[in-house]
Amino acid sequence: MEKEITLNEHNKTEYPPMHTCEHVVNRTMVNLFGCGRAVSAHIERKKSKLDFALSECPSEAQIAEIEQVVNETLRKNLPVSMEFIPQEEAMKRFDMKRLPENASETVRVVHVGDYDECLCIGLHVENTSEIGTFKIISHDYKEGIFRMRFKLMPLA
Repeated sequence: MEKEITLNEHNKTEYPPMHTCEHVVNRTMVNLFGCGRAVSAHIERKKSKLDFALSECPSEAQIAEIEQVVNETLRKNLPVSMEFIPQEEAMKRFDMKRLPENASETVRVVHVGDYDECLCIGLHVENTSEIGTFKIISHDYKEGIFRMRFKLMPLA
């Protein structure tokens, strides 16, 4: 008999395309700037924002590169899959700072193809082909925090 996996209850209903795109943006920022994942996020259907701790504001060329890399990644039609692992294993692979104290013993890892993996209990699309086009609509930099605001353009 298979053991049933119990995860913490989730009190938010994300818009799956935007939430999955957040994973791709986070990995892109880590890859391009060597920073950590976003220190703050507000992910909504119409527009979203992510804050990253950076030592300086990215140039306009770097902003364009973020957009380009994210969109190239989305167009790869990467499958989005889940893996369930014990917290003990997760501690060896992930930063556990954001995991709530009362987190379940089993945690869920979300994979976006071979591009990104992270702990997450939110809603996601099945494939990046469902996301649309990522567009940075504004950005600013203050006291070591780079904030980008973005939206998704509908699939053509």
